[in-house]
Amino acid sequence: MQLYQSNGSILNPLERDSFKLERDIQALVEKNMEVLFGLEFVSTEFSIAEFRLDSLAFDNQNNAFVIVEYKKGHSYSVVDQGYSYLSTMLNNKAEFILEYNEKTGKQLKRTDIDWTSSRVIFVSPSFNAYQKNSVNFKDVPFELWEIKKFDGELVAFEQCKSSSDESIEKLSKGNNSSVISKVSSEVKVFSEEDHVSNLNEAIKLIWEKLRDKIKNYSDSSFFVTKGYISWKRDNTAVCFIHFRKKELRIEVLRGNTKENGETSKGFFTVDDPKEMSAKRSWTWKSGAQGHVYVIGLNNLDDVEYVMFLLEQKYNSMD
Repeated sequence: MQLYQSNGSILNPLERDSFKLERDIQALVEKNMEVLFGLEFVSTEFSIAEFRLDSLAFDNQNNAFVIVEYKKGHSYSVVDQGYSYLSTMLNNKAEFILEYNEKTGKQLKRTDIDWTSSRVIFVSPSFNAYQKNSVNFKDVPFELWEIKKFDGELVAFEQCKSSSDESIEKLSKGNNSSVISKVSSEVKVFSEEDHVSNLNEAIKLIWEKLRDKIKNYSDSSFFVTKGYISWKRDNTAVCFIHFRKKELRIEVLRGNTKENGETSKGFFTVDDPKEMSAKRSWTWKSGAQGHVYVIGLNNLDDVEYVMFLLEQKYNSMD
């Protein structure tokens, strides 16, 4: 990715800078884990079994642990390392929960964790073609992110996304003792089809129309999890779409309210003349309240109006 400085009608390419040490990348990401990935940072250099994990994070939306690894060179296999780390996690679940509880002061239980949503994120200034191709499957529980540094302390962050419909399980077919097979028996990468396959035709048509409209936004992407599909603008969720038998249940995050009544930055309020959105709140362990709008979409004719509501949230994220 090349960045440019605009000078009137002239674009001047910014000079590429470099991270001197892998540790520099790690420090930057750990301090901005929520901004970059929407994750809660747990600990750095977590030692478990024969490994030392660069960063341990927790995905509060999916109740899952995420391992983040940083690399400057190309002499390693993301597949071998990624599956080794996930295998170690699944074989040492209690230690991961203990690490979370000790470092955050909160109390997770084993039953609070969705181990099927575990994943590994690799961050590097660049990945070579072999590394990218090695994870070019529809169901690998890894993410590759390239981080670029430019003059003026500018940083670009971009995910290398898979374009394949092939399953990585083919690599371990007939070998049930392989690390890939063992991890795949517990960790699952979900797809749009997992959510859509059991919908009736009416709800499926509603989803297809909504999805196609969302795709018109060039800086948008979908993130699929076990419980929902989220529409993201860059790396921040616009909404979470839950698939029900009789409707699409859409949740739009508004923000949080502190115990003193102070609202979080960018607290969102929707203009909803038809009153299709319902307010819902809950209390976090910290005592703060979280707030969302919940929209039930079960009529094809309402898709345009729902997009009007969602676009307000999208525009508020400028």
